[in-house]
Amino acid sequence: MPAFELQDFSISLPPAERLQRLVSQLKRHFRCGAVALLRLNGDSLRPVAADGLAQEALGRRFELAQHPRLATIAASTQPVRFDPATRLPDPYDGLLEGHEGEPLAVHDCMGVCLYVENELWGLLTLDALTAGTLDYRVFSQLGRYRTLIEATVRLADLEQERLSRRVAPAPVLVNEDLTESDEIVGQSRALQTVLNELEIVAASDLPVLLRGETGVGKELFARRLHLLSNRRDEVLVHVNCAALPESLAESELFGHIKGAFSGATGGRAGRLDAADKGTIFLDEVGELPLSVQAKLLRTLQNGEIQRLGADHPRTIDVRVVAATNRDLQDRVRQGHFRADLYHRLSVYPILIPPLRERGNDVLLLAGCFLELNRARLGARSLRLDQNAERALLSYRWPGNVRELEHAISRAALRAANTIQDRNQIITIDARWLGLETGASTLLSQGLDTSSETTPPTPTLSLKQQVETTQRTAIRQALKHCHGNWSAAARALGVNSSNLHKLAKRLGLKP
Repeated sequence: MPAFELQDFSISLPPAERLQRLVSQLKRHFRCGAVALLRLNGDSLRPVAADGLAQEALGRRFELAQHPRLATIAASTQPVRFDPATRLPDPYDGLLEGHEGEPLAVHDCMGVCLYVENELWGLLTLDALTAGTLDYRVFSQLGRYRTLIEATVRLADLEQERLSRRVAPAPVLVNEDLTESDEIVGQSRALQTVLNELEIVAASDLPVLLRGETGVGKELFARRLHLLSNRRDEVLVHVNCAALPESLAESELFGHIKGAFSGATGGRAGRLDAADKGTIFLDEVGELPLSVQAKLLRTLQNGEIQRLGADHPRTIDVRVVAATNRDLQDRVRQGHFRADLYHRLSVYPILIPPLRERGNDVLLLAGCFLELNRARLGARSLRLDQNAERALLSYRWPGNVRELEHAISRAALRAANTIQDRNQIITIDARWLGLETGASTLLSQGLDTSSETTPPTPTLSLKQQVETTQRTAIRQALKHCHGNWSAAARALGVNSSNLHKLAKRLGLKP
């Protein structure tokens, strides 16, 4: 029995560290290029620990239907060894550590499915660049060690369950029970702090205010909060407050009766009615009209709603989760938001960190988006080279995760169009990303790139420089808001009509 197995069972370790030690010790023991532990989640596999793979590999989600090697391993009750001459593509081609983005194919591959309590837990895979590394000696040893590997992952699961119970006293879903669309990718301390806060508040019915810049994924965090709560079997109603016309906002939220206004030929339940017993997510809550804010305050105070035109209120049971990318306290000072409503909504405020504060999470998210685009493009493999990774890490990401997703999608399409055979390993370099570089990146970080002794001579007048900056800011805001002028105005902190006038003066609109 190898020493690493005895050592792991004899000491107390955090679950993630236990699994990471397992794969690292297996890699050393078998002298292979990479070892990965992948957990089954529905029809896809999620890497939970790896040694020898590029960091962005941990952000990928491997659909079994799209990866024949992984599907073959998952379908077998015994370890599987692939012949080095097999034509089946390896999911880790070009992803081995030290060779990221290089067109290097894996030549040796072996794997075994893992069972916990008689259910398929996931897979363990071993890979090497040199054919013959994973011979039949390794094959037979892997079969013998399988039971102890399964015991290790089961122990890690038990430790994770104990940690979850310590954080949240009420029964909650563990991370692996969330569907792939609900998963929040990342390992940074900033992100883990937010996820812990969500677990703490999920079991209560306290109103939660999610604050964060545009593009950080506030809707995803709201959905996770709902799924971790005691209301997870009830409905989650999403309301985009910024998209509600002021004249219809009250009716949309609270409903109306027949004849309440011109054209109301029948009664209609509002969004709060629809969310009864469940959760309502008020996205961009700072955009609600003041008249509607007063009625929403009554709902938060008394659990009552009154349909437009109705004589009597009715009681509902709804949990309110709100989100904003605006400074609501500043909106209160300006008279655009009620102070009493702000304090009711922000009983439990949670600040979602921007992507630039999440460190290497950008690579894990990039890996997730790369795998999605690989499947869309029908490519064998889609990888980042080292220059592209450095560019992703150095960029400030004003549009956060949404901007990263679009940058990866554009780069993948551009890189794919440069090759004829989609069966090749497609490598994305920094130029395909189209990110700011050099002086513009340094300026976005607040650094002065000008010489201390010889200041640059301006080539444009002050008015021209101001107008150029305004054009750039408007174009970027429109890009991040998908061409929505109203949303761009909110992001820039200006009145929508003023933005239209300025854009016409700058020649951005006919």
